[in-house]
Amino acid sequence: MHYMFLLYDDEDRFHAMDEAEAGETIAAYMAYGEALEKAGVFVAGEPLDHSKSARRVYQRDDKTSVQDGPFADSKEQIGGFYRVDVKNLDEALDWAARCPCAATGHVEVRPIWSIGG
Repeated sequence: MHYMFLLYDDEDRFHAMDEAEAGETIAAYMAYGEALEKAGVFVAGEPLDHSKSARRVYQRDDKTSVQDGPFADSKEQIGGFYRVDVKNLDEALDWAARCPCAATGHVEVRPIWSIGG
């Protein structure tokens, strides 16, 4: 079963870190990604740029509107994702709990909806 891990954290916290702390944080995520790969469950994963660089696009009545981010009035924003292929929800939750983001923010675990196949 494929699951998406959406990583929510205070995105400004990372940008405020000194070089050593940022390096430690990146190393923790690299180690986590390597563990996912070694276990054979990694499908994809990427960090996302700051939410202020995001855009929302709306199409209404043949008119396109674009809204600049950030969108939520919250310190926690989606900062990245992992897609994993595991046996069941319990295994997905176990991997999500090991993610470095779980210690500072939270990890939303969502099953991937398989359409037609």
